[in-house]
Parts: sequence; structure tokens; C-alpha cells
Amino acid sequence: MNQSRRNFIKKLPVAASIPFALANVPVRVLGEENTLTQMAAAGGENRRLIILQMHGGNDGLNCVIPVEKYDQYYSIRPNIAIPSKNNARGYIPLDNTLPSDKQVGLHPDMQAMKALYDQGRMAIVQGVSYKNNNGSHFRGRDIWYMGGDYNEYFQSGWIGRYLEGLYAPAEYPRDFPNAAMPDPLAIEMGNDVSLIFHQDGNIPTSIAIPNNPEAFGGFIEDLDGFKDIPGAVDPRGIPPEYLNGSPYYKELKWILGLEDKTKSYAKRLSEQYINGSKIDSGVVYPDKYPFNAPLGSQKNPLSFQLKVIANLLSGGCKTKVFLVKVGGFDTHADQVESYNPTMGSHAALMYHISTAMNAFQQDLRARGYENEVLTVTTSEFGRQVASNASYGTDHGTGAPLFLFGRGVQAGVQGTNPDLTKRTVEMQYDYREVFGSIMEDWMQVERGQLEVIFPGLISKGIDKGGADPVPFSPLPIAQRTITGSEGFISDRFRLEDCYPNPAKDSTTIVFHVNSAYNVTVDLYTQKGEKVKSLVNGLYPVGEHKIAVDLTGLPAGTYIYELKSGFFKEAKKLVITK
Repeated sequence: MNQSRRNFIKKLPVAASIPFALANVPVRVLGEENTLTQMAAAGGENRRLIILQMHGGNDGLNCVIPVEKYDQYYSIRPNIAIPSKNNARGYIPLDNTLPSDKQVGLHPDMQAMKALYDQGRMAIVQGVSYKNNNGSHFRGRDIWYMGGDYNEYFQSGWIGRYLEGLYAPAEYPRDFPNAAMPDPLAIEMGNDVSLIFHQDGNIPTSIAIPNNPEAFGGFIEDLDGFKDIPGAVDPRGIPPEYLNGSPYYKELKWILGLEDKTKSYAKRLSEQYINGSKIDSGVVYPDKYPFNAPLGSQKNPLSFQLKVIANLLSGGCKTKVFLVKVGGFDTHADQVESYNPTMGSHAALMYHISTAMNAFQQDLRARGYENEVLTVTTSEFGRQVASNASYGTDHGTGAPLFLFGRGVQAGVQGTNPDLTKRTVEMQYDYREVFGSIMEDWMQVERGQLEVIFPGLISKGIDKGGADPVPFSPLPIAQRTITGSEGFISDRFRLEDCYPNPAKDSTTIVFHVNSAYNVTVDLYTQKGEKVKSLVNGLYPVGEHKIAVDLTGLPAGTYIYELKSGFFKEAKKLVITK
């Protein structure tokens, strides 16, 4: 809420536990005691992390469909199951090169996410949760944000501990902004500052942007109750004299100083956003869901948030971590349209995330920031395996997480879930995913990981077995970006045609991992198009197409395959 100075002074005895807002930036009033640990990462100075909160508990089984168990999947949730791939809006096969127990299909409205996967810019981790997941939205989110076990209660979050140590010995907020870090350490899109950003002492290391940064700078001056009050708060930002010597003087002085700090951040963010907005990448972010869904689900809630981040980054913002949020995943009822399970509120959400992330990656690439940003999703829990009678699903346990960016190791980690169970069982503890990202992407050392995730290294992870499992990073993020050429060539490739040299005909051989339209055109060495050899929609897999070369003069030619984003060319010699 927006807390005025007058109201704050009235409520001093309880203010230490009440959140309030400065320029709509929530701040929790607490002591400044900090236990700082050195966590400076070796390298990776320009790398950023975006956390995408899918609030409500995502139904993983309707966005990552277990292909090898499709009949069982359909029988256990017949009123909401996504149709098979042979239907007009059937699931999208993800990757035919994977072993059968990893074969999955994507929701038909996740085509843009499939395109990211094909480009080596998306990874999926199956069955992510924590031991004894109790299905609570609030406690569940706290556990994911604090970075501990189900029975632990931290006053700080794992990103807060990371940032606290990264910039040590400087203390936040006392020593910020400064020349080395003039920008917010972290930014949360929305009206709160979540536990994930709190450092020791329960002081948040982030600010929140409730709207666009252009308007952000004016919030403080215009905020009701922030006018100077005669006899209460000195216009110079000094606490009233009658508080001298009281335990609240230091707290209030710190808060008033934070108001000035927020003004500084707001002004800088506004300038960065405006400067970044001047860069036209040519990318259009999607705005609406094109199919049937409830009215409240049609507008894309993620596009604006990601576009703000792209503008801030290209405007020079050095912020390390961003949190974006999409709600609506608590789909107990009306998850799908009763007459079409491929449409509805959940379909719209997956379309919004898929298309917005695809646009964001294009935008980052055009602006030159694609190598700096990795995005990971999070949700409190998954849904139960069986659907309910209300065309929905109830609270479950595990669910897939998605990673996006040029720095991911594309692929699928984990196997399809056991559908004989009531819920999707945990395969990976959430700290295995986040710990892997912090170690490989953010380049945090093992000793530092122990502070970010207490006990992760020294004790391991309790997955319910006889002994804790030692932490071992999952192959989901790249410490050194090597590109995705190898991943792509395993899935999309143009083979050597045969015979070559050829006289009257040859056979074109290619492999595709998506049902894109495929063209193969023949060119002279000067780049002049001679003939279209192949043009059609081909299913996933290898194809051998005999093509006619009669009537073409002898010489050396180039034949080029195009399929979606993929292009490859080879040489063909025609003899007579």
C-alpha cells in the first residue's frame, strides 16, 4: 500500500513488520543488520537472469504432453486432453531425436516455443518440485523464493543472498547507487517486492516497477501523503526532533533516505527506458490470444513486461536480475473450453508465454543482448494427473520448468511422468535447477552456492530417499556460450545429394525436426535462381526426393534448402 509519512509516524510501534510503498515501490521497514558473504562471480559480469513466475500452479501435462503414454494420458483426463498430433490442433511433436521416454508434445498454441527449441534456445526440465510439497500457493512460493527445504523458514531469499554477496563489501541500500552499480540490483515487475530478493536483515535488494518507467519517476512527487507535513517531517528529509534518542529515529532516517534513493533510480530508469525505446528492432510483441478464451485471458500480460526489460537493457541498465509475473494458472475449473480442449484460459496463457518469449528473444538478438540474458520459469506446483468434472485440474506436485535464451543447453531433462500416480512426482528439486543456472550461467563458485542455497553443497538434497543426493549441476545452461549449431545440425540438415556429379536426375536428402514448409532451390554460382527442386510441407524425419535435372546445362550449381529458420546449401555438379 502507499504509506504516507503521516501514517508512518502514527504507526511507528508496528512499522517494523508492515510493508509500505515509496513511489509504488514496496519496502519493508526493518533493521539494517547484514551478514555479508563475498560472492563475486568469476566472469559473467554482463549476464542477467530473468525469472518468470507462472502464478497459480501450472498444469504441465497439458503443455508438455507425454507422447509415449498418450493413450493413458487421454484416458485419465478425457475432458481436457490435447488431441493427438494427427488432428488439426493436435499436440506439436517436440523432438524426434530424443529417446522414447523423453518424447513429448507441446500444446498446439506453443508453436513459437517450439521454434525457440528448434533454434537451440529452449530447454525443458521435467518434474520439478520440492520434498513434501503441500500444495499451498503462499507457502509454496515462499519455499521456491527462499531457497530452502519445506521445513525451513528464511527471512531472506536466494537472489537476495546472491546480490548481497556479489556486491560486498558495499551494503545495500546504504552504499547504492554508486559508480560501479548505478542501477537497481534487481527489478520486479508488479506492485510488491517478493521474498526472493530479500537479503539478510529482511531488506529487499530490488525495486518494483508497477507500470512503465516513463511514469515511474513522477510517482513519488504525485503520491498522496508524501507532501511535507508541518511539525512532522522536516522538508530536508530529517525525522522530527521528538524522535531523537528513540529506537525509531534511525529507521525513519533510513526510510527517508530511501525515498531519495528511489527518486534517483526512478529518474535513471525513465531515461534508460526512453533511450532504449528509440531503438527500433522491428520486433512486434504479441498482444492478444487469437482463439476462444475468457475475455480476461485474451490480452497478453507478459509482452509489455519483457519489452520494458529489452528497452531498459538497450538503454544501458546494469540490473542483474528481473522478475516478471503471469497469473491465472490456478485452473480448478474451466481450464479449457468445454467444446474444444485446445482452447481456453490455459491455452491462452501458454500462447502468451510462448509468443512473448519468442518476440523477446528476437528483440534481444536485434539489439545485441541475446548473449547476456537467460530466462527460467517457476510455479508453486503442478496439477494432478487426472482432470476434474469442471474441465480443470486440482493442485498437484511436480511440473516442467522452461529455460530460454542463447545460453541454454537445449533439450529435455528428465523423463515422462508416471501417470498411474495421483500427481506428477518430483524428479528434480527446484534448487537443482536454480543452482545449475547460478553455477553455470551466473558463474557462481561452489562455496558461494552454499550461501545462496544453504546446505546444497554440504548436505545435498533430500529427495525422500535413504540419503540426500549430492548436488550435481544439470546440463541446462552454458558456462561458455558455444552456439547452437551442433544441436541444430542433429535435427535439421541437408545431406549430400546422390549421384553427384549427376546427369539427368539426383536425389535430395534432408532431415527436418518440425513440419515446416521445405524448399530446395537450384542456383548458379553467381546466385541466379535456375529451378525449384522441392517445395512442400514435409513431416518430421528424413526425406529422400528424386529431382529432375534434364535440360539443364552442364556446370557447377548450388542447391539451397530453406525450412523455417533453417538454411543450408551444398554444391551440385551437372554433367552431359
